[in-house]
Parts: sequence; structure tokens; C-alpha cells
Amino acid sequence: MPIEKAYIILSIALFLIGLLGVIIRKNLITVLVSTEIMLNGVNLSLVAVDSWLGKVDGQVFSLFVITVAAAEVAVGLGLVVAIFRLKGYEGSSELTHLRD
Repeated sequence: MPIEKAYIILSIALFLIGLLGVIIRKNLITVLVSTEIMLNGVNLSLVAVDSWLGKVDGQVFSLFVITVAAAEVAVGLGLVVAIFRLKGYEGSSELTHLRD
């Protein structure tokens, strides 16, 4: 099996583990971590396909995805901490009450 194929299989596994964490978990911090796992799976697939094609476009795009993911975590974690301090909610199912 070529090494790129193993990396693609690993990236699919990472993405599915992250997707499962987003769907099943209710804790907002766990959902953020699962989103990061999904983004890391996408980054791994970008770099693996890029290595297979012999270009550097996927690696550059992967750096942009990492930058956006870091900003997303900073803003998301700030929102989670602010909601927890104001309302005492720590689960995503409790946030539906904020619509009222």
C-alpha cells in the first residue's frame, strides 16, 4: 500500500471521529475539540494528496486552514466562557433556551 493511501485512510478516520464527536457530545468544549480533529483530518488529506501530485498548493492551503482553525478556537472558547459565566450553561442542548 502506498504511503499516501495510508495517510488518506488516516485522514478519513480522523474526520469521522471528529464528526462523531460533534454529533454525539453535548459539552461545548468537546464539540470544539471535535471540530479541530475534523480540520486536522482535512489538513492531512490536503498534504497527502499534495505529496501524491508533487505540488505545494495543498500545503499552503493547509497553513491557511490551520490559521482559521486557531481563530475559530479562540473565538469559540471565548463565547463558551462568556455563556458559562452569564448563564451557567455548559451543554449545547441548554443553549436553545437563549432564543427566548
